[in-house]
Amino acid sequence: MADNIPQAPRGEFVLFTSADGAARVECRFEFDTLWLSQAVMAELYDKDVRTINEHLINIFNEGELVQNSTIRKFRIVRLEGTRQVSREIDHYNLDAILAVGYRVRSQRGTQFRQWATGILKEYLIKGFAMDDERLKNPPVGQSAVPDYFDEMLERIRDIRASERRVYLRVKEIFTMAADYEPSNEDTNRFFQTIQNKLHYACTHMTAAELIASRVDASKPDVGLTSYKGDEVRKTDVTVAKNYLREDEVKELNRIVNMWLDFAEDQALRRKQVFLQDWADKLDHFLSFNDRDVLSGAGKISKKAADEKAKLEFENF
Repeated sequence: MADNIPQAPRGEFVLFTSADGAARVECRFEFDTLWLSQAVMAELYDKDVRTINEHLINIFNEGELVQNSTIRKFRIVRLEGTRQVSREIDHYNLDAILAVGYRVRSQRGTQFRQWATGILKEYLIKGFAMDDERLKNPPVGQSAVPDYFDEMLERIRDIRASERRVYLRVKEIFTMAADYEPSNEDTNRFFQTIQNKLHYACTHMTAAELIASRVDASKPDVGLTSYKGDEVRKTDVTVAKNYLREDEVKELNRIVNMWLDFAEDQALRRKQVFLQDWADKLDHFLSFNDRDVLSGAGKISKKAADEKAKLEFENF
């Protein structure tokens, strides 16, 4: 049963600092809300843990909140003496945190409520919430507050390098080409060329070659290393990136992000560029970065690779 208890969500932390700077509280952010343990709530409101516990008991007994819907267990690792110990700790959502805040009549409670409302509003509207000041001013020395800047960068790279994101960005850049025609067929074909060159730079295979060489009904998950949901679907097996190893994914993400920055800079300078120029510029970019450059369209067509992938999926 304990295996079903989630780890505290790494990378989903926001830091609340009180107006007087006396309280710096790290809040866990998941399931569209904030979560605090009783110990952290006590730190937030500058009260004893026993006082926080008493208020929570009264809140639930009086029916102000339903206990089961406001509590979630997270497994956290903390230092006890000289040992690192894993404990399952009750965490309370924002409704419970604010309910306690009203009862302790703390000025920090008002500050926290205003801050938390802003965090949730930003997340619901934009799809993310970012602690700008914390990222600009990372912890130093033996700070108890972890620095997740590198992890955030890795996740942004992964999002930015997703096929859908790259396609939309590439299409937007290509519209500035002097000979661009708004034909989906042309755009798709050119996108496949760009995609193949990027895949080849990391794996020495085009997207189609990658799919054809790694899809295998006899292997776990048909040879996939990643896919959406709990089980493999037919649409997953025709996506080349789903077959990449972790190191290959990171390498591809870095290359894609560097090239997008380069292409965007070229486009924003408003120089006259033709579609073929973009392919040439990508070749020069890859060569400059000591990457192998694909010549031609590869040995396997996208159609043949997709057909093989779907057949292997049927036999899975």
